Amino acid sequence: MGKLDGRVILVTGAARGQGAAEARLFAAEGARVVLTDVLDDQGEALAAELGRDAAAYVHLDVGTEDGWTAAVAAAKDAFGRIDGLVNNAGVLRVNELVDTPLAEFEAVVRVNQVGAFLGMRAVAPELMAAGGGTIVNTASYVALSGMTFLTAYAATKAAVVGMTRVAAMELAGRNIRVNAMCPGAVDTAMTNPALLDPDTDPAEVAEAADGLYRKVVPLARIGRPEEVARLALFLSCEDSSYITGQPFVIDGGWLAGVSVL
Repeated sequence: MGKLDGRVILVTGAARGQGAAEARLFAAEGARVVLTDVLDDQGEALAAELGRDAAAYVHLDVGTEDGWTAAVAAAKDAFGRIDGLVNNAGVLRVNELVDTPLAEFEAVVRVNQVGAFLGMRAVAPELMAAGGGTIVNTASYVALSGMTFLTAYAATKAAVVGMTRVAAMELAGRNIRVNAMCPGAVDTAMTNPALLDPDTDPAEVAEAADGLYRKVVPLARIGRPEEVARLALFLSCEDSSYITGQPFVIDGGWLAGVSVL
């Protein structure tokens, strides 16, 4: 028996990184997973890997209302219902405050903040119809603490924590729990874009990253997508049945103290 047997869960940004790890773990725990992303080739490949009975891929730009309407309809066509949502899709832009163009700020808001809002708004009625369910939003440890050069990203992730708390209060009476994950640095293409460059030596990237995280993270390493996926599983199953409205930090202890490079 899996922890998610019989449940249908929609995961955004599921083509790679944390979203792909969550989709794989959820499917292994018995869920039928609706994978959504804008990276269609990778998303389709992951759905094929998981199998037609366990997964379906749907193209979704999370910042669009029409996209969410179509994704919810496709999920119901594929599996009949939706019991859970993981708002994982996100983008990161690094820039000093005074050098951040408005268009860049708005682009981050569109995906990270508006995407999470539209996802909750679109899926909550389906969870009500199913008799209850779970929403897991992906925030960040920078929602709870500052970090230079991340004005847009930190602003959107703080908004996600705020929306999580409000949604949890509004939806608790409908048997819907809403929580947020606040990861630190996780070894994905978003936080380590050099991994996408075919001319980059992965060993050199890993060595540089290891040196950095040994200095600032008490556990002395970067996080792994599978570790975040296990937190998403906990918040999506009955193991967390009395938890709602909470931000969960998963950062290797980074926020436990102050480190100086």
